[in-house]
Amino acid sequence: MCELLGMECNVPTDIVFSFTGLRQRGGRTAEHADGWGLALYEGRAARVFLETTAAANSPLARFLSENAIKTKLAVGHVRKRTRGEVSLANTHPFVRELWGRHWVFAHNGTVKSARALKLGQFAPIGTTDSERAYCHLLEGLRSSFSSYPRKPADLWQAVSSIGRSIGSLGSFNFLLGDGRHLFARCATKLCYIVRRAPFGHAQLSDDDVTVDFSTVTTPRDRVAIVSTVPLTKNETWTHGEPGTMWVFDEGSLRATLPC
Repeated sequence: MCELLGMECNVPTDIVFSFTGLRQRGGRTAEHADGWGLALYEGRAARVFLETTAAANSPLARFLSENAIKTKLAVGHVRKRTRGEVSLANTHPFVRELWGRHWVFAHNGTVKSARALKLGQFAPIGTTDSERAYCHLLEGLRSSFSSYPRKPADLWQAVSSIGRSIGSLGSFNFLLGDGRHLFARCATKLCYIVRRAPFGHAQLSDDDVTVDFSTVTTPRDRVAIVSTVPLTKNETWTHGEPGTMWVFDEGSLRATLPC
């Protein structure tokens, strides 16, 4: 199985600390060594870094974990191949344009009947069940709305409904970003933490790194982090209930929906 990482904030924030922990799981503290990716939003556009090598051994991944690129929304992934060869086309996160914005998607699990999912405007580049499910999800959104929904709750419900339908075909933990929201569906395991004032120390579980967030934040900052399993060993994370989806916006949990 793969591992997911998401970050959604109310102010531009770097993901250095969390990505440092995730990349150790890409071949050093865990066996997710079949590629990695990280997407960082700037407004509606996302810059995406992808490699087919182990993140723990990658100079590029090390660069991203040592240099602060600030963003309000990020999606990361380390892959352990189950379906599809190890290739750039099969490396998460995937990105497509819809309604003048990038949609970024990463998946953990196996959608066993993905080939049965109908496609429309969006077609897979690679051969994974993950990307086909993603293309089906986007087509469902495109066919449901003529443009980006004015009411956020309408979009939330649509993502939840389509996600639940795909989830009936297999294990479908996913992260989806649209430049504003971070959607996080729990099929088997997923957790999150929202860091806000008063900030304290956090220590990574997979590396000997500790950060005092009170020295690098302001009292108004809110940062939501989503991960397959907790990244730190001295903080309290909230674990998801299978069959639910979280919606994060401006660094806060806005909704928990059946999914």
